[in-house]
Amino acid sequence: MGTLLAEFGRGIWIGEGPVVPFYGFAYPTRMAVIRLQDGSLFVWSPTALSSDLTQEVDALGIVRHLVSPNLLHHLFLGEWKSAYPHARLHASPGLRRRRKLLPFDADLRDTPDLAWAMDIDQVLMRGSFLTEAVFFHHPSHTAIFADLIQNFPRDWFKGWRGLVARLGGIVAPNPGAPRDLRVSFLNRRAARASLQRFLAWPIEQVLMAHGEPVTSGGAAFVRAAFKWLHV
Repeated sequence: MGTLLAEFGRGIWIGEGPVVPFYGFAYPTRMAVIRLQDGSLFVWSPTALSSDLTQEVDALGIVRHLVSPNLLHHLFLGEWKSAYPHARLHASPGLRRRRKLLPFDADLRDTPDLAWAMDIDQVLMRGSFLTEAVFFHHPSHTAIFADLIQNFPRDWFKGWRGLVARLGGIVAPNPGAPRDLRVSFLNRRAARASLQRFLAWPIEQVLMAHGEPVTSGGAAFVRAAFKWLHV
């Protein structure tokens, strides 16, 4: 059996999780593991945990932070918290109300937690009911998105689902946020302010929970993916 975590850059690894149903569409899932300067691990959008994955994660360092980027990315937080009870569980905006039984330790804000500020920057993308924390890993120049950018291969969805996905704006070569999410941004002024903050990052790579990662030309890719907002 091959490894479950693949190196995506200096100090960052990605793992492919299970395909999960979302309103009748099959969505792949992806997590990221970042090793911080103190050697501890920041786990972004954790996927289903297995004994093999646990071994690979433990070989990288000690899990200190479990992070949900938005209130849709919560399915496997409980099992990770159980496996790593001393790790801090960080809630995205609104998630405490959705998952009242999870023992959250902290809330994601518009500035990075001091524990990872030397390695990772963050911005809360405001303006919609779905406030997502967008992250930037400094050593690898990687921007990390959950649902705000989706970049599916053209052949991922079949039949009518493929047509809906292309019309929805989540398929290469024209990736972005799904149109139903775009229209939820009623406060465009707040959204554009958030957008300008992360467009200022020196982005080279782009990592997404759903779809193909980008390993070069990341800044142009992100700008194009948000043309619906900044035009």
